[in-house]
Amino acid sequence: MAKEPPRSSPFASLAALATTLPQGPAPALQPEAAPRPGPGPFSGKVVVARSKKGRGGKAVTTIAGVRMDPEGLASLARELRTALGCGATVEGEEIVVQGEQQARVKTLLEARGARTIVLGN
Repeated sequence: MAKEPPRSSPFASLAALATTLPQGPAPALQPEAAPRPGPGPFSGKVVVARSKKGRGGKAVTTIAGVRMDPEGLASLARELRTALGCGATVEGEEIVVQGEQQARVKTLLEARGARTIVLGN
């Protein structure tokens, strides 16, 4: 059997053309990462519960776990009063809404951006 002569590499001719080829596209610029917002007022667990203790047998809905300053809590209580058509006030770090309004309060807080809402009893 006779040996075949070695074939020339198909890439050998490309090496000579490498200097004549145009430059490729410029590398794409990476967009700057948007700054992450700090923890918001509803970043933790918000507890919406019904209570009757110390209220003469009247039921109220309490909202705890909202991280706002006292002025922010008062503003949120004002919004709840308007939206629900009932009384709402701030007592310490909780908002107290008159009546059994758990489902309605949960819907309104979800619309404001609260993600983790626990309905208590």
